[in-house]
Amino acid sequence: MGKKEAEFFDIEKVTWSPVKGVLGIQEKILSFDEKTGVYTRMLLFDPGAETYETLTHDFSEEVYIVKGSLRDKQKGLDFKEGMYACRSPGMRHGPYYSRTGCLLFEVRYYQKRARCVNRIRSGRRNKK
Repeated sequence: MGKKEAEFFDIEKVTWSPVKGVLGIQEKILSFDEKTGVYTRMLLFDPGAETYETLTHDFSEEVYIVKGSLRDKQKGLDFKEGMYACRSPGMRHGPYYSRTGCLLFEVRYYQKRARCVNRIRSGRRNKK
């Protein structure tokens, strides 16, 4: 089945909903696959919002920080606006904290033999 097709639309018309079980974090679901449960969403951390669990999942996930910053509490690393993550199934990440607030664009999906490959080294794109 997959995600429903959608031409460009104004995401400001999609309402924010609280993320279940986490205070201070909201989401806008932009597309959703009813069969697999994967989706594309905007994720908004309020200033001071944090999560408490290390996450792993069985799907691939790509995340782009649109605004603000996010700290991985376990790794002690800060991620800022304009940064991107590609997580293969099983990759551990989090828990997170956002001092100033953060807006993320996130895509989750299943694919055969899904793996994210690091193609950027020393600031230059590797060629295959």
